[in-house]
Amino acid sequence: MTVATMRASLTENDIRRLVKGGTPEERAGAAQKICRRIDGLQLLPEDKAHAGQILALLANDAADLVRRTLAVTLRNSPNLPREVALKLAKDIDAIATPVLKNSPVFTDEDLIEIIAASDAAKQVAIAERSALSEAVVEAIVDHGEERAVEVAALNEGAAFSDLAFNRTIDRFGESAAVQAAVISRATLPMHVTERLVNLVTGELFDKLVNRHELPPQLAIELANATRERATIDLVEQAGLASDMGRFVQQLHLNGRLTPSLVMRGLCLGQMAFVEWAVAELAGIPRQKAWLMIHDAGVLGLKTVFERAGLPSGMFTAFRLALEVYHNTEMDGGPGDRERFRQRMVERVLTQFQAIPRADLDYLLEKLNAVEQAGEIADRASQNPPERVAPAA
Repeated sequence: MTVATMRASLTENDIRRLVKGGTPEERAGAAQKICRRIDGLQLLPEDKAHAGQILALLANDAADLVRRTLAVTLRNSPNLPREVALKLAKDIDAIATPVLKNSPVFTDEDLIEIIAASDAAKQVAIAERSALSEAVVEAIVDHGEERAVEVAALNEGAAFSDLAFNRTIDRFGESAAVQAAVISRATLPMHVTERLVNLVTGELFDKLVNRHELPPQLAIELANATRERATIDLVEQAGLASDMGRFVQQLHLNGRLTPSLVMRGLCLGQMAFVEWAVAELAGIPRQKAWLMIHDAGVLGLKTVFERAGLPSGMFTAFRLALEVYHNTEMDGGPGDRERFRQRMVERVLTQFQAIPRADLDYLLEKLNAVEQAGEIADRASQNPPERVAPAA
């Protein structure tokens, strides 16, 4: 149905009767039908004015139920006029939040203005939008209540600039909820993790230092020290490093680039770390180390192994672990990396009989952690959370 067809079947008097029926429930029912019709239309420019008039009538209805019906039914629709959306955004929270959270018709400038003038509920609704630009996120962290900033930090679709991260810590750095939300993000800039290290404690400290990249020297210092319950795993930190060469160099300068650390990295499939580590210890370019490790046969591997000063008694285990790595493939499915690591560690443990006790305990601990994560993921997939349909 086009607007022209709808206009032919619904006169102005018909529409007025629909939206000004005897009870709010009658008008809400009529409003839902009208909104669904409009939502399904491809509006031509000449049709938009007529549709806008109809929706403006609904947005001015005295009954909250009618206005909420409009907001919920057209919350995702590009056919909701921007002027009507802005009017709904100024309404009570139950009417404003569905539109603020979902509507595609708002500009960044609209959202920024609403954030500065609104209460926490409306700010939270904006923070929950599937995508937020850096400018909107910066407005949230500058003007938003604590809960809105927390929700934005939890939203991976929110683009956090360095300014937004710093402002978040400036305003709410002492808030455990905001700390947890920031730490939960998939990635954090190094300067953010460095600031948070001095603020968080307990489990949050553990999560921060073991899942986000730290400046190399700070990671090494924390690994050398005892703070809270955290134990910095330098192999895991190597896997997070954006500049692997610099990280390995710092390990070497601090006397932490040990044969045991290199072997642990190999057993966990952290091959980039192993290549950089062997190159650093051997004093050769990483590309040359790569060729000698992977593409020069046993003799080339033994040559670079000895040049790196690694103990001869470790060579057989190193060569066998390298073979396991080459014969273990990613499968391309969800949890690919975790399954690869599990298979890698399992094969290493079953094939090697002379692993030092400290390294054995380390690998068993890693294997147990991977298996526990897999069990949690399996339970989650078997028992998905119930979905509650939104109220009309």
